[in-house]
Amino acid sequence: MMKSILGFGNALVDILATVPDDVLLQKYDLPKGSMQHVDEVKSNNILKDLTELGCERKSGGSAANTINGTARLGMRSSYIGKIGDDELGKFFHDDQLANNISPQLLIGKSSTGRAMVLIDKIAERTFATYLGAAIEMTTEDLTDEMFDGYHYFHIEGYLVQNHDLIRQAVKIAKDKGLFISLDMASYNVVEENKDFLADILKNYVDIVFANEDEAKAFTGKEPEDAVKYFADYCKIAVVKIGDKGSLVQGGEEFIRIMPIKANAIDATGAGDLYAAGFLYGLSHELPLDKCGKIGSLCSRLLYT
Repeated sequence: MMKSILGFGNALVDILATVPDDVLLQKYDLPKGSMQHVDEVKSNNILKDLTELGCERKSGGSAANTINGTARLGMRSSYIGKIGDDELGKFFHDDQLANNISPQLLIGKSSTGRAMVLIDKIAERTFATYLGAAIEMTTEDLTDEMFDGYHYFHIEGYLVQNHDLIRQAVKIAKDKGLFISLDMASYNVVEENKDFLADILKNYVDIVFANEDEAKAFTGKEPEDAVKYFADYCKIAVVKIGDKGSLVQGGEEFIRIMPIKANAIDATGAGDLYAAGFLYGLSHELPLDKCGKIGSLCSRLLYT
């Protein structure tokens, strides 16, 4: 039987634009390569400037990107998030439907969240994120029925700052027998929530995805030691090390996945699609090395 997956995250519309220089970064006080939270007014002003440059829209957020990937690979895929009752919210909903995702979207009081993605000539991304309705998600929004019929549950780390919400979600998922995966998402989120993450990893999470900065923030160790450290907390650990590939630890099994070379155009969502490919491989009960290779291949598709 084909396995199915449910994602959970901040429902955001990605507004992507290539910027010729750092003028807009300086104008809006956005450190290059960072992810900054901005209010709605600042977000609207940035949007005006990006529209003049030429931009595109995609339904986004880390977990939504992963679920988009699993759906494209053929897994039955669904997504829980909160949007606004507005044009961007309709875009998010319709885009998920168009990509064969079954959206479980709640309507919040604020406008739909958006991530303004400023991409420079060497594909480095700077984010200005307005969370909007996405941040209004509460424990009362989650019902047991949302989780029925799924085998995997994937959470983005950007939600981890809402401890009660995440704890409720993983408790329902665990009670339903779902295989739980967590993408750590950001090193600063890890630093601010280390004790909570340790508890969640130990008691609920089956597989964790982290890049080397996130792994260092949690473990204090370099990638090879970090992936082994993670594996003491959950069944499978993955540490992505950029152009050096990725490391996988499952029990006593350690695997180094070599990268697939590609021309970097836009790295937005590369790690999210790695998780999609890896989870797709797991859903077919493939060995961990094959799962890592599928993840690496999926992340590469963004670059060509």
